[in-house]
Amino acid sequence: MKRDIKKKLKEDEFVSGMNKFMHFVRTWEREILIAAAAAAAVLLLFLGFQFLKAQQVKKESRTAGQILELRSGLAAKPENAAQLEKLGGKGKFSRVSYISLATYWVEQGQLDKAQAALAKIKDETKDFFYYQALDLSAQIAILKGEYDKAIDLLKKIEADKPKDYLLDAILFRRAEALEKKGDMAEALKLYKTLQADYAQSYFGYDASLKVKKLEAAK
Repeated sequence: MKRDIKKKLKEDEFVSGMNKFMHFVRTWEREILIAAAAAAAVLLLFLGFQFLKAQQVKKESRTAGQILELRSGLAAKPENAAQLEKLGGKGKFSRVSYISLATYWVEQGQLDKAQAALAKIKDETKDFFYYQALDLSAQIAILKGEYDKAIDLLKKIEADKPKDYLLDAILFRRAEALEKKGDMAEALKLYKTLQADYAQSYFGYDASLKVKKLEAAK
């Protein structure tokens, strides 16, 4: 008997609860529909954003692949330089395209064209490609005998102390610029710094050879 009563009470509670819930739904039906529509719209926007983001990543990956393919084939197909320059005008990898093109022109001994390609880089986000562009500009300046310009560019990189770029390479290039400029004392000082601080690196080893050469020439 008690079980039947408990069962009946539970059934009544359930029916009562459902009635209250349905009453609530009917009372606030318009507001609930608006909230549901808003939530659905937010979800659709989120999914749309994720889709567009995935498409953009895919597109950028294709662009990066194109740049690498064009760069590797420039020696055999120099006419591809125009296409590489075109890719430099847009997208996340535009700097990579211009840097690749500038490197090719340096290899061909066309230093003015290399400088022109680097001059088209407008994005100054301080990442690896930013410092690579500055470094390459400094190397071109050294090749053209513009040593003061090269030294200023290299000092600019040194001042930032980028974690993702080889500072020993930058120091070595500055020492070379000083040596070519005729400032042997400063060049020797910098070579000795490299010899002491980067003894195990490629540039540290080359610096030690430079120290011997300059000291022997005194």
